[in-house]
Amino acid sequence: MTLMESGEDYLERILMLQEKNGVVHSIDIAKALKVSKPSVSVAMKKLRENGYIIFNDDESIVLTESGLEVAKTIYERHRVLTRLIIKLGIDEETAERDACKIEHDLSPETFEALKRYYDKESK
Repeated sequence: MTLMESGEDYLERILMLQEKNGVVHSIDIAKALKVSKPSVSVAMKKLRENGYIIFNDDESIVLTESGLEVAKTIYERHRVLTRLIIKLGIDEETAERDACKIEHDLSPETFEALKRYYDKESK
């Protein structure tokens, strides 16, 4: 299954919330993404059906191996692109917003080239 941009955003946010809070519930995702709880429920159902997340007995959400792989990839892209855009002189809020738009559409080759460039320029 090809994951849509919104699905990638949900997986990335689950990872971020897990790193911050340890445990993630649907309400945490809704608050973080500023979307309705029903929207999160629909997205979580799709992600669960496609093997990206599981629900624990306490209704907490956990990334599966494939979900974690996607989340880590998108989160890395987000962090690198945000830092690169800030380095270009753009304010942090705008850089965050723009990185979120760009992170889904770059080819792996272009992202790796941007990452190498950022790493070289940051030394």
